[in-house]
Amino acid sequence: MVDQKKERPEGADGIPPEATYDVVILGSGIAGSVTGAILAKHGARVLLVDATLHPRFAVGESMTPQLVEWIHILSERHDLPELKSLASVQQSTRDIGPTFGTKAHFGFMKHEVGKEPDPREATQLALPKIFHQNSHMFRQDSDSFMFHVAVRYGCVAKQGWRAEDVDFDEDGVTVTGRSGAPGARPESFRAKYVVDASGFRSPLAQKFDLRDKPARFKHHSRSMFTHYVGVKRFDDVSGHPRALRPPADWHTGTMHHLIERGWFWIIPFDNHKDSRNPLCSVGLTMDERTYPKPQDLTPDEEFALFLDKYPAVKRQFDGAARVREWVSTDRLQYSSKQTIGDRWCLMSHAAGFLDPLFSRGLSNTLEVVDALTSRLLEALKDGDFSAERFAYVERLEQGLLRYNDEIVNSSFIAFSHFRLWNAVFRVWGSFITPGTMRLTRARLKHFRDKDQRHFRELEENDYPGLWWPQSDRFKILLETTSETCEKYEAGALSGDEAADIVFKLLEESPIVNPVFGWKDESKRFIYPSTATMARFLYWASVQAPPEMNNVGREFLLGILKAGSKVRKLL
Repeated sequence: MVDQKKERPEGADGIPPEATYDVVILGSGIAGSVTGAILAKHGARVLLVDATLHPRFAVGESMTPQLVEWIHILSERHDLPELKSLASVQQSTRDIGPTFGTKAHFGFMKHEVGKEPDPREATQLALPKIFHQNSHMFRQDSDSFMFHVAVRYGCVAKQGWRAEDVDFDEDGVTVTGRSGAPGARPESFRAKYVVDASGFRSPLAQKFDLRDKPARFKHHSRSMFTHYVGVKRFDDVSGHPRALRPPADWHTGTMHHLIERGWFWIIPFDNHKDSRNPLCSVGLTMDERTYPKPQDLTPDEEFALFLDKYPAVKRQFDGAARVREWVSTDRLQYSSKQTIGDRWCLMSHAAGFLDPLFSRGLSNTLEVVDALTSRLLEALKDGDFSAERFAYVERLEQGLLRYNDEIVNSSFIAFSHFRLWNAVFRVWGSFITPGTMRLTRARLKHFRDKDQRHFRELEENDYPGLWWPQSDRFKILLETTSETCEKYEAGALSGDEAADIVFKLLEESPIVNPVFGWKDESKRFIYPSTATMARFLYWASVQAPPEMNNVGREFLLGILKAGSKVRKLL
């Protein structure tokens, strides 16, 4: 429990004890609500404020295996069973409602202007079932659910309340704001620490002028997104013969339609028998340098012009209807010079944002929640809220953005050349499994002995933010791929020459798993069956180099020692 003995005297600064908290969290989305729930569960006094109300529209619906593992880790590390309601489509449907979709794969189909897509220019990664059944998270319901969990654990909530100023002194933080009600008067609250989980319009980023101008990332994109009803299954409108289709139907996962320097997303919530949600998340993300945002078109008109260019995508929208207004952005990318200071943290999307291409947003967020809350709980015990204590969180947040920039920028460059995209797809996909296994291994060790050091050991790495942060060879593979794609972009290499270089890197890398087919250019659909997973675990445990061997052997040992109950959970 948090030591709450040190209280400010009544009336100090005009703020009574009942308006004094341990932590104020700005923003009650998943980041803020999960953070608040964890802190409150451990006895902290938390004020959770947000300028808007739940339930509310949000995107970032596509889950990943690493996200699911962070959900399990946070749930088990902090005895927060409600969090597991987000871990799979079955659990979400049971505990929250029949509004979540299922996610069996990441699917990618290349398109060219005015042409039907070639079924041979498609890739798909089906997610191994050993790493749970991922979902398309209906954020209106998931975020509202976690907000209510946080309140049940003791967070004091103020919805419809906007923070107007945040002042720091040696003893703490004063947050001042007001509700949106007409004539509302300002209110002030006192805390020891403030977590800014508000996103792009971060009050702290504005107060301290933290944004890089421009964002330091290589990648460029803008976006437009909304929800539709009546979007057709791509399987029904592609016109592709069954023999050339992937093993998993396109409709059962997250569909990425790739165009030059951009992509459409299609994320259905109605793609399994238990769903009662007719909505489909739809978005278009594109390089704003290639596609400048038009000033004389509505978002509906601009989206229709893009559909006219790609006939197979357009057929998906025949008879479909938009149910809410478009959100149409300028450049999505923003970054911060600093994300941690004395008594404050810019959390995840308040710190920066890149692109939703590989669905890393929520996984990154919960990894930051894990790193921050473990340190913040200690700080609440001993009173040390210095930036030095939270230095790892800074390194992690900056690394998550940096490495994602490398792979997303490479991908946007490669979209125009299928062989190069096929190669970049493998660099990304081949490390999802080991990146998830290291998390599962820590969780299984904790299951056996309840020792928190297994989670702390996850942070003992050289490259925080990298999917496999202990691997020098993976870092080199990622960075060399990025350099190669940039040479293609600059015209120093042809698309085939660049693809040859990356395929050779994959072929020669001893840490790239050969069992799934990542080294085989002709194998465009990666579909790890149970038998394939068994062969992979043998390779990882016996034949792979030490950095993979250690992960594979301990992962397999963890499954065996944990017993049948946990094997079912996997």
